[in-house]
Amino acid sequence: MIKELTKAEEQVMLILWEMGEALVKDVIEKMNEPKPAYNTVSTVIRVLEGKGFVDHKAIGNTHIYFPIIKETDYKRFAFDKVMNNYFENSYESLVSFLVKEKSMSTEELNEIIQLAEKLKKDK
Repeated sequence: MIKELTKAEEQVMLILWEMGEALVKDVIEKMNEPKPAYNTVSTVIRVLEGKGFVDHKAIGNTHIYFPIIKETDYKRFAFDKVMNNYFENSYESLVSFLVKEKSMSTEELNEIIQLAEKLKKDK
């Protein structure tokens, strides 16, 4: 079962998904300024291990961390949560929100409709 990530955990996971595997120092290098302390990032990674998102392989005293939850699986989980909590699982409500609040153009809306029709045919 996938659990929700905190902002700090999500930031680390995005880097690990991008890199595939990394040392703590590699994760820190990819972070924006001001960079967090080594111990902070190390703690976040250990929490992610506890949540089942990350594992490691030990090479001597060094640990190389890698994701064990796929980014696409977490995206699906996060999207489903947003759809359920904010749009009552209604795609009509989601599209209405995008058009009204995010100023989606008619062209963008038509592209979504065409994509949906294509995906429906491909099923």
